[in-house]
Amino acid sequence: MLEQILASDILRLALLIGLFTVVAAASFILISYVNRRSHLRGELQGIRDSQASISFAPQTMKEKKASAWTAIVEAVEKTGLQLGDTKDQRLRERLVAAGYASPAAPRIYTLIRLSLVFILPGLFLLLTLSMAEPPGFLSLYVFGSLLGLIGLFLPSLLITAKADRRREQIVNGFPDALDLMLVCMEAGLGVESALDRVAREMASSHPLVAALLGTAVLQLRAGATREEAFRRMADAAGVDEIRSFTTLLVQSDKLGTSVSSTLRVYAEEMREKRRMRAEEKAHRLPVLISIPLVVFMLPTMIGVIMLPAAIRMVRDVFPLMTGG
Repeated sequence: MLEQILASDILRLALLIGLFTVVAAASFILISYVNRRSHLRGELQGIRDSQASISFAPQTMKEKKASAWTAIVEAVEKTGLQLGDTKDQRLRERLVAAGYASPAAPRIYTLIRLSLVFILPGLFLLLTLSMAEPPGFLSLYVFGSLLGLIGLFLPSLLITAKADRRREQIVNGFPDALDLMLVCMEAGLGVESALDRVAREMASSHPLVAALLGTAVLQLRAGATREEAFRRMADAAGVDEIRSFTTLLVQSDKLGTSVSSTLRVYAEEMREKRRMRAEEKAHRLPVLISIPLVVFMLPTMIGVIMLPAAIRMVRDVFPLMTGG
């Protein structure tokens, strides 16, 4: 049978075509299976990353750093130096607004400030003593005092800057959260389900807003009332827009009005405010551009225009004035 197939050109060609069809079909099935598993694996990885991004427990590295700082603070306090601040509640609010919600954050902040007050002048003193000609006592005193003041106020400036950036990110992402929440509630979801769905959807695009909404959902599931959960969310955000939003939700819940209509009106106002902020930044650009224009380009243009006349005066006018 095999000899007949090999002897006939037609049968041999048919055999080769059949083998090619079988191999191609098997390869196609195998590739489809591998691609499907890769696609499912990618979707599962995305779901896991999304859940990890809205997880409100700190990650392993952050836990290690927090525990290390806490251990240092406890060791320092055991020596008798108390790191508690007289305005601990106000300091805690500032740190929470900057994203540091750990209970030991105020003490760590105080420890860093005290350390910088001594570390920066000490480094400057070591640097100057290693020089061939050390500066005088007055220079050491002035520069050491300045570095001590910098070490005292630098952490506060960094905390303020980080809180402003965090507040700006929340303000920019909150209108999108309102739109998604409005869509979810008009589709029939309740307030808690809508908040949970929006938090999961915005975990990658606006993680800060997702964290705030997810924390409110966890507090509601833990037994807190809506008013308590929303008030805590507003305090954690530190943004006037979210405070107004929580006030609207609380009033709608108490008065029994439609939350969807309230969200629709407030979402339109938030979009209008975001558009006005964008227009304000656009109108500030000409003023900001004029500063480098005047500082760098205007002197160059004046030099280019006046230089030929100055050369002509030096060559022709000044010799005539001196009788040359």
